Amino acid sequence: MSSDTRDTDVTVRPTSAPEHSGKAVAAALVAFAAAVALYFTLGMPGMDHQTSSSMPGMDMTTSSGPHRLVGPAEFEALLQDSSATVINVHVPYDGEITHTDLFLPFNAIGPERLPVNRAAELLVYCRSGNMSAIASTRLVKLGYTNVVELDGGMQAWTESGRRLIHN
Repeated sequence: MSSDTRDTDVTVRPTSAPEHSGKAVAAALVAFAAAVALYFTLGMPGMDHQTSSSMPGMDMTTSSGPHRLVGPAEFEALLQDSSATVINVHVPYDGEITHTDLFLPFNAIGPERLPVNRAAELLVYCRSGNMSAIASTRLVKLGYTNVVELDGGMQAWTESGRRLIHN
């Protein structure tokens, strides 16, 4: 009996090998999530006004309407307008600027004690600017169209040589 045998080279290759391992994809997703979290923690507009002090009078326009961010000198000039409503939104009480009309917690802003006229000028401040940013956003969402926020709050106010009242 004879048998016909042939020597053949057969190379077996996978049909498709993934370019990236599962670990690389997971690492990329973690890096992306960290970047997004960092943006919202440190860079979300309207949350930390300490970094925008080089832009006094900056017009912050939101989908609901505008609010302006001003430095201590412009805020002080606006205080001279007796028709403006000056609102301290810092919790707990940590002093106040002369001519303050209302003390409203930044996280409980409602129309009950605010002017009926939604175009009325509202001057808003807190200790550092973080609480007033939240309050200003809320005021704009309530329909107020003339919201002015003190950039850097009472800290910027006193650092500029101005005084606070402590009751």
